[in-house]
Amino acid sequence: MAVILEHSLKQIKPFLRFLVVGIINTIIGLSVMFILMNLLQQSYWIATFIGNSLGAVISFTLNRAFTFQSTVTFRKGAPRFLLIILACYFLAYGTADILAGWTIMQSIFGTIISSEKELAILIGTALYTIANFLGQKYLVFSR
Repeated sequence: MAVILEHSLKQIKPFLRFLVVGIINTIIGLSVMFILMNLLQQSYWIATFIGNSLGAVISFTLNRAFTFQSTVTFRKGAPRFLLIILACYFLAYGTADILAGWTIMQSIFGTIISSEKELAILIGTALYTIANFLGQKYLVFSR
């Protein structure tokens, strides 16, 4: 029993580090987006592209060093990282868009969330986070 518990805790710890890294890159990325758009009068698309790109670079760097403590090289890891991010995005948000349209999902969350698209964003974010963690752990930063 102790071995199972210890193994489970070792699996949770990287996920918590992954969430901390996600919070950091989200704060930095969003800050850059708002500064570019509101203070420097850049377009929505330029601001979000640069902010998300910076967040991805921070995410790769911190997840490689801090979350997964990986020695994978940038040359090997970066293309995999980009592929995982894109695959998770389309898979998670595509699935979430379908799920949010189901009547049962709307009846469960209907009193909390006012629109189907807001529900899709929340579901997609959860799916994306889990899929991205698994992809990075096992395909990008595996030992």
